[in-house]
Amino acid sequence: MTVEAKLGRVGADAADAVIVGLFEGERLPDGRATAMENALKGLLSDVLDIGDFKGKKGDTLLLYPRGAAPPKRVLLVGLGPRERFTLDIARQAAGKAGRALLDLGVTRLMTTVHGLGITGLSPDACAQATVEGTLLGTYRFSEFKTDNGQNGKRLDRLTVVYSHRGRARAIQAGVETGRIVADSTLLARDLSNAPGNALTPRGLADAASKMAKRAHLACQVFGKKEIEKIGMGALLAVNRGSEEPPRFIVLEHGQPSGKQGTIVFVGKGITFDSGGISIKPGDRMEEMKHDMSGAAAVVGAMQAIGALNLPAHVVGLIPATENLPDGRAYKPGDIIPTLAGKTIEVINTDAEGRVVLADALAYAARYKPAAVIDLATLTGACVVALGHHATGIMGNDEVVMARVQRAGNATGERVWPLPLWDEYHEQIKSEVADVKNTGGRPGGAITGAAFLQKFVDYPWVHLDIAGTAYTDREQPYCPKGATGAGVRLLVQFAKDWGK
Repeated sequence: MTVEAKLGRVGADAADAVIVGLFEGERLPDGRATAMENALKGLLSDVLDIGDFKGKKGDTLLLYPRGAAPPKRVLLVGLGPRERFTLDIARQAAGKAGRALLDLGVTRLMTTVHGLGITGLSPDACAQATVEGTLLGTYRFSEFKTDNGQNGKRLDRLTVVYSHRGRARAIQAGVETGRIVADSTLLARDLSNAPGNALTPRGLADAASKMAKRAHLACQVFGKKEIEKIGMGALLAVNRGSEEPPRFIVLEHGQPSGKQGTIVFVGKGITFDSGGISIKPGDRMEEMKHDMSGAAAVVGAMQAIGALNLPAHVVGLIPATENLPDGRAYKPGDIIPTLAGKTIEVINTDAEGRVVLADALAYAARYKPAAVIDLATLTGACVVALGHHATGIMGNDEVVMARVQRAGNATGERVWPLPLWDEYHEQIKSEVADVKNTGGRPGGAITGAAFLQKFVDYPWVHLDIAGTAYTDREQPYCPKGATGAGVRLLVQFAKDWGK
């Protein structure tokens, strides 16, 4: 697909469709009247005079000019009140408008830059948000559909129109960044949406390796024998019930720098989670193909970081396995060794994500990291606490946590802190091992993080994305299924870190 920025007048071309964002209560978009083709300007003035479109956030109105203006279609999308406008509203408007036109079969779109001229928002940020929203909103996962109908439609071209020559460099940079970040988020969605029989640990490793070549990253994949040699007893224990061998994936961008230090991203890579011996209910178990969404986020973020060539040393670590029950599967009551040398008492085999992350977090220590962020669909308890609107954040370093929160606010991938008090650590004390892998239902999201904290001795943040990694309802720039949660946040974090 082609994504481009074009200097010109809005509506001057006989395009298939033009998207125009309008603020609530404003007759014409500020600063855009002189940049708008006169025929389109007149058409919009008539529509606004009638009052059928008021610019409320998320409202849309499709117009067919029929020669009154050059474009075949004009889609108005509401941006809401100017004083409450944010970059995420730009993404939402772009996503909703793009999807509405794609549903009509339109695959070549032109759009204005939503929010351009708003005080405090740079042209490149507005252009990036517009492109991200459009590409994310028009995503469809149709790889396994055999028909060639509407479900297979994808955008062929997105043209972002601007009129101020002095903003050209900023808008073009924003458009390109938006394309890279959106493409990387869509890669994460594709990986998470893929069924467990198609995306095994080996399949995930292959996808990561192919991505690394495209993005000019270093990539190393450890097989089962190498994992045994390293001493990752926790990853091997979870894998015992599966016929599919495990993989441990290492991705690396840049070189170590004493000035900035190394960032490590760790993603939970359970390509399918049945719960193991502590088997899950059958209802909605198919959603457990998404249990590698943390790994998908790391793969996507590393692709964007490589493509943007950010000035930072970033490492991505992914422990990948299935969690299935058979005669060899690990069991409640088992005591298993870990790379860190600590032992884990297994209380529930469905608390396997934290178990494999224990080995990955221990491995991260060899990079002497300045910051480590792990992402995992770890607990249903986090969904109960925060719903599907925010990711839970916990950690041992207030400065790194604050940086993650800022990145989340900037990208619309909001995070909300939960405490990690000593009392929660009491819940996971074991009488027969160093730690047990669950502390029961009370504070389940927090005790999961407390377990992980036993395996870190560096600045660390845990993101529980169980409520945000996938959705069962359509959102403004995300259809049902995987969201790619975490990709844009991690990229923004790495960009800010480089500064």
